[in-house]
This record gives sequence, structure tokens and C-alpha cells, in this order.
Amino acid sequence: MSDPGFWNNKEVAQATVAELSACKSVVEPFHKIADDVENFEVLAELAEEEGVESDMIAEAESESLRIEEVLDKLELVSFLGNEFDKNNAVISLHAGSGGTESCDWANMLYRMYTRWSERRGFNVEILDLQKDDVAGIKSVTVVVSGEYAFGHLQAERGVHRLVRISPFDSNKRRHTSFAALEVAPEIDDDVDVEIDEKDLRIDTYRSSGAGGQHVNVTDSAIRITHQPTGIVVTCQNERSQHKNRSTAMKVLRSKLYQRQRAELDQQQKDAAGPKEDNAWGSQIRSYVLHPYQMVKDLRTEEETSNTAAVLDGDIDKFIEAWLRSSRENGR
Repeated sequence: MSDPGFWNNKEVAQATVAELSACKSVVEPFHKIADDVENFEVLAELAEEEGVESDMIAEAESESLRIEEVLDKLELVSFLGNEFDKNNAVISLHAGSGGTESCDWANMLYRMYTRWSERRGFNVEILDLQKDDVAGIKSVTVVVSGEYAFGHLQAERGVHRLVRISPFDSNKRRHTSFAALEVAPEIDDDVDVEIDEKDLRIDTYRSSGAGGQHVNVTDSAIRITHQPTGIVVTCQNERSQHKNRSTAMKVLRSKLYQRQRAELDQQQKDAAGPKEDNAWGSQIRSYVLHPYQMVKDLRTEEETSNTAAVLDGDIDKFIEAWLRSSRENGR
């Protein structure tokens, strides 16, 4: 970075800065906690010398708990050592069986992941959004940009189930809704993924918008279907068809790479994630708002009754539980 010509190639320079930042985020906390442990040893010795009546006992106990908490967080980072764990994440939410109910539920989950990303300082860019005619969304694809975005969000891949009194039912009956989350790492162009143009069906259509001056009068939105696998990618966030196509191809490459990795390496099968049926019996987590309040992860048995906090983005406990469980199971 000290080279005079470092910023001549802006993209390469920014990638180097990002790589440095990622390294520092691991190394610097490690060195700091190592220093803290050394200081704690001195504090503990002084506390022991002064005896149980010393104020240092309480101080040492408090410091011990703080160090333990920091070590837990560092341990979690050590679980994120797979090739693309540090990459941005491409996530796609799809409403499942349940009509408007599930579309509303997909929108609630979209807000939950957006709030979680904001808390971490991550950026969320919408690539494609398909709204329901009544309420909520049929599907949405976004890129979540931040360190270890994919490493964390891969824990959320699967079908999410909601049980509540329907706000769309005049008889106030209880409904069950489903929505599925797909997650893939955003990969760079230098990652080798073979895509034969003959295997692609590319459709253009007019982007949806807020109306008025925001309406796009050209067919700039892109839908790419990879016919051998059936993977469909859409992008309409740019007014330029060329930019939408470029972004859609990047997302397709990410999804294809994820699929290829699963096929080539059986040990990475869970990371690639089989696509579950978006309906009863395949959910990874249940969110019950009636007749009681409970969010429970069916893979790790992690649960909480604070449903409001979870739906507002407080999902770290579920992600951490999955990471620990995956580590213990050798994934």
C-alpha cells in the first residue's frame, strides 16, 4: 500500500484494502486479548495476595467474565475458515405455500435480515424485488456486503415457518406460513465457473418501480435461466440493461459455483445447502406468535420467547448456535 502507484488501479487497490481489513479484524483482537490475559494474571495474583476481603477479587471476577466473552467471539471467527466465508452474501427469499400470508411473512423476514445487516454495519443492495398484489413480497434477491457476511448468513439457509393470528383473516383464525431463504457467496471473476452461453435463456422485461418519474420505459430488467440446472436469476435494480445483465451473471456464477462445490466435494454438502420444499416438514426454524411467543431453531434446539427482538434482527444467538453445532459435527 505504500507503493506510489498503489492507487493506479482503483479496483485492485480497494480489494487489497479490504483484504488488509479482514486480516486486521482477526489479528488485532487476538493480540489485544493476549495482552488482556497477561494483565489479568497480574491482577489475579494481587487479588490472591490481598485475600478475600480485597476489592480486587470482584474486579478480577468481572474481568474474567469479560475475557471469556471476548474469547467466545474470537472462537466463532475461527469457525469461519472456509474458502468463501469472508465474502459478501447473495440471499434470495421466496414466499412459500400460504398465498398472501406467506408473502407477508417473506416481507417480515426480509426486514429481519435487513435490520440484522444494519446492526453489523453491512450494506444491503436490492437486485430484484417482486411484490405481491395484496401485501408483502413474492420474492426478493439482495447482496449483503460486509466481512464474513456469507459465513454468518449461511446459517439461515432453509425454510422458515410462522404461526400467528392472520391479519388478513376477518375470522381471526390461526395461520401457518412458510418462506425459504437461499444463500450463496458472492464470488470474484477470477473464480473458475464454466458457463456455456448456449445453456442460457435470457429474457428482458420492464422494471417495476414506484411510479411517476421513476417508471422505467425501457425493457432494462433481465431474467437469466440456466437451463441445465433450472437456476433462475433476475435483476432490475439498474436502468441499464447492460449493468443488470452483468449483475445477474455474477449472481448466476455464485449460485452455480455453490452447486458445483456441493457436487464435487461431499464434505461441503451442508455449506452448499440442498433446496428444501417450501412447506410443512422441511423448516429449519419456527416462529410462533400465537397462542404463545417462541422462536425455536429445529437444528440446534436454540430458542427464545423474545419474538419481537428476533423479528427486529436479533438473530445472532441462532447463527452462533448453528456455527458451533456445525463445528462439532465436522462441517
